Amino acid sequence: MALTLTGSPDEPDLLFLPWDTPLEEWPSDLVVSLPRGISRHIVRFVRVHDHVYAIKEVEQPLAEREYHLLFELNRRDVPSVEPIGIASGRTDVQGEPLPACLVTRHLSFSLPYRALFSATPRAGTVNRLMDALAALLVRLHLIGFSWNDCSLSNTLFRRDAGAFAAYLVDAETGELHASLTEGQRLHDLEVAAINVTGELMDLEAGGTLHPSMEPVTLGASLQDRYLALWAEITDPLVIRSGERYLLDARIRRLNDLGFDIAELQASRDDTVVHVRPKVVDAGHHSRRLMELTGLDVEENQARRLLNDLDTFRWSLDTSGDEESVVAHRWLTTRFETVARSIPEDLRGKLEAAEVFHEVLEHQWFASERAGQDVGLDAALQDYLTAVLPHRPDEAAILGGTSPEGG
Repeated sequence: MALTLTGSPDEPDLLFLPWDTPLEEWPSDLVVSLPRGISRHIVRFVRVHDHVYAIKEVEQPLAEREYHLLFELNRRDVPSVEPIGIASGRTDVQGEPLPACLVTRHLSFSLPYRALFSATPRAGTVNRLMDALAALLVRLHLIGFSWNDCSLSNTLFRRDAGAFAAYLVDAETGELHASLTEGQRLHDLEVAAINVTGELMDLEAGGTLHPSMEPVTLGASLQDRYLALWAEITDPLVIRSGERYLLDARIRRLNDLGFDIAELQASRDDTVVHVRPKVVDAGHHSRRLMELTGLDVEENQARRLLNDLDTFRWSLDTSGDEESVVAHRWLTTRFETVARSIPEDLRGKLEAAEVFHEVLEHQWFASERAGQDVGLDAALQDYLTAVLPHRPDEAAILGGTSPEGG
């Protein structure tokens, strides 16, 4: 049986990887050595030109199933790794069959949870991780996807303006339905809480969990965060005459969480209106920023940048100008100024959008101390000298990468 690489590989040289060698025996000069989560399968990371790919060795039916699930999640804009292809029909040099391989694109500037816990993070950081994981699970359930093995190991995290955005890495156990019953959702949530509790117990045993944090309590908090967010999204809102502001407030809260409203379903009962917003997906702010500037960033980063854009517009009294014109001026005079100022040897520290966010934070604190606005340029130069050089290099251990589980 001939080797076949199906899917949409954007690197033709993927075809020339040593597919006739078991994955665990691939040469060290080809494999990128990256830390990764616990995996049931052999996983290796390889660099092909400017891209890094995660390759997981698994039986062909499982590889095909996971590939199509990841493809569907990507099509629906659910945060998850991008499937590239499947290598099947593999045989070794003696002609003996080898398992198929699933190829996914590495998620740049992402961090596995063990990397985030390597320095014993504070409670605030862990709480933000739990928030991100709960939001990801809600997004999956909204489209009818049951993960069945939600865990920190099967998730990657990217920094998002002080918070985190969570991405699904391993879809091997997932199931996609038209919708999920409450029983399916709650079972998936229970599995997630059990898995997370166990992973945190491992960290506690290894001395990398802060003494103030208790694994069982944190696992239960994941369930509480999920249930609160699910209720915010799906519970009907009862509005009486003159209380339209309650609906506006609900929509704003959902937008702030990164969820868009597709339509409103309303029913009237005497003087009371029952309104249920229909949430379709995530990315309200990131899509708006993309439309205005072409910047493709995380949701909280987009919100932060849009806030700065609004302040920029007000400061220049550009109310009569087209929003797109003002956005272009902001992009060239503020965002790109910061991005271009990052020294070449520091560009692996953080994404440009995260640097911009941190510069704005640095400016705010500096202005508060000085009792006056210190200005973006002064804050930028101080940040590049005093802060960024001391940040960990998150782009990658070998030139712009971070690990993925499988």
